[in-house]
Amino acid sequence: MLTSLQNDHVKHVVSLHKRKTRKDYGEFLIEGWRFVEEAIRREAEIRRIYVCPAKEKKSWLSLEGILKERGIPIIEVDEKVLCKMTETEQPQGILAVVGMKALDWSDLDIDAKTVLLIVDGIQDPGNLGTILRTALAAGVEQVCLTAGTVDLYNPKVLRSTMGTIFSLKVLTDCSPQQVIEFARSKGLNILTGDIGGQPLYETPFSLPLALVVGNEGNGPSEIFRSPKLTRVTLPMSHDVESLNVAIATGIILYEIARRKGL
Repeated sequence: MLTSLQNDHVKHVVSLHKRKTRKDYGEFLIEGWRFVEEAIRREAEIRRIYVCPAKEKKSWLSLEGILKERGIPIIEVDEKVLCKMTETEQPQGILAVVGMKALDWSDLDIDAKTVLLIVDGIQDPGNLGTILRTALAAGVEQVCLTAGTVDLYNPKVLRSTMGTIFSLKVLTDCSPQQVIEFARSKGLNILTGDIGGQPLYETPFSLPLALVVGNEGNGPSEIFRSPKLTRVTLPMSHDVESLNVAIATGIILYEIARRKGL
């Protein structure tokens, strides 16, 4: 059992709270029983598990068996060490080090029914996490984040995904120009959610497509507002100017899914 705060394991886990270190090592942290259970269920690349025996749940025995079958190292820690490793005030008793997926454009699978989600400059971690969770629920499995979007592995983003992060292909740090070029090379129609667009329910669009959703305050990048692209907006009453971007994205995604036949 780890009891020293100066242990190399502890130092490494603490360092993963920083974005640069996460990127350098290609690893990130997840905390809590439900999140770890989702990671196991969705077959994430779990590299190490840290568990505090004093906070074990009844489900631990079955989880432990699965982890051992998969050859995943399990390291016991005391409560003091657990508190040092985590960012939460009252840690649940388990955390995991997970490997990042190293993806590029060639990893995206494009066919006649593809919906590719482009998240352009979203800043709020909760919004991004909710968007990713909603996307998967609506049948979208592939996402591109443009440069300037909040870090995918920010703890608040991860918690908001509720584990769905492990079932998505997510490219990060894409430039808007790269997105346009890729979409055109694959025959993807580009649909941009924008306050100045056409009413969503009156706008025809066809698959395959790339849906672009933009920054909370400024909307999508200028390149995605080109007259050559289709821009859609949500009809609103009572002089409401706009909706939260995660809510708006969900509505658009489910309208796409409805027309797709989900």
